[in-house]
Amino acid sequence: MPAFLNPANAEFWVGVGLLIFLGIVIFVAKAPKAINAALDAKAAKIQADLDEAARIREEAQRLLTQLKAERAEAEAQAKDMLATAQEEARRYEAEAKAKLEESLARRQQLAERKIANAEAQAAAEVKAAAADLAAQAAEVVLTKRLSGAKTDPLVDRAISQLGSKLQ
Repeated sequence: MPAFLNPANAEFWVGVGLLIFLGIVIFVAKAPKAINAALDAKAAKIQADLDEAARIREEAQRLLTQLKAERAEAEAQAKDMLATAQEEARRYEAEAKAKLEESLARRQQLAERKIANAEAQAAAEVKAAAADLAAQAAEVVLTKRLSGAKTDPLVDRAISQLGSKLQ
């Protein structure tokens, strides 16, 4: 074994000390940079996550505001539609009532006309029947008078009055 690897020699301990010193120098030089780099990377990632979270929160807030506005607009439209529908229903009800009243008035007029026509027809039939009865009665009366007498007293009297009326 070489002499410098023997722990009993001072060179061995100088070499070990040198290696430890170089290790510390390398570690101290690189370790803080690595630790700083790792911490910086972690801080950058955390900052990026915070920025993303803030962006997402702002977007969510904007969407919430937009949805609230859309909801308010939809509610206003629904109220307008409801008011319009109620107004239209009232208008349809009024139109239906007017049409019903008009229809009832026309039917009443038609019924009154039919009744008047039936009354007029019945009156005409009664007059015709009365005229027929009167004609039959007159025929019977005239037949009886003429059958009993050869001359009719009414005709004779009318003939005698003709002379005075013609003058």
